[in-house]
Amino acid sequence: MLDIVAAAVLLVLLAPVMAMVALLVAAGLGRPVLFRQCRAGRHGEPFELVKFRTMRPPDPRRGLVGDADRLTPLGRWLRSTSLDELPTLWNVLRGDMSLVGPRPLLPEYLSRYSASQARRHEVRPGVTGLAQVRGRNGLSWEEKFDLDVEYVETCSLRLDLSILIATVRTVLRREGISAAGVATAPEFLGTPAGTVPTAGPGIPPSATPRRAATVRQGGRR
Repeated sequence: MLDIVAAAVLLVLLAPVMAMVALLVAAGLGRPVLFRQCRAGRHGEPFELVKFRTMRPPDPRRGLVGDADRLTPLGRWLRSTSLDELPTLWNVLRGDMSLVGPRPLLPEYLSRYSASQARRHEVRPGVTGLAQVRGRNGLSWEEKFDLDVEYVETCSLRLDLSILIATVRTVLRREGISAAGVATAPEFLGTPAGTVPTAGPGIPPSATPRRAATVRQGGRR
């Protein structure tokens, strides 16, 4: 209920800002203004994430293939200020996400998690989370997932409030926007065997989420 009320209030208050960003995206990148993509939610259930576009569509003839080629100066600015995330409040209002929780990732990753890492799907994904205020994309995937599981095990209203406050500081400092050597973040290909446990005490069989194998990625980035 707190998530829904907060998202509704923020959508109203930030409507002028979102309208301005939408005009900038339309002028700089064209239409569609919004980027829509399938992501894995609580228990691995798929949902459609909504953000502002920051990249041009793929076009091999123009050399627009990788993220670094497709990301525009406007897109970099939107990402550095996190303004591209504002439409995600709609996902919170719909109940797909919470304000705080592990970041929602691609359904293709579901089969690549260890049993411990899969516990990140025991809660709703969040607009921000523990990993985002402790390094963001400057962390390795394993470090992010460790923090996601730590959040699952210790989540509370007090922790959520502290993460929201820390998020403001992180955004203002523009920390951890991209991983070293890449424009955004590298693809998660799975953790090498032996790096993290694949089973252990306290990890229930239900921790591995169902894979959304039939859901295709949609929209433009």
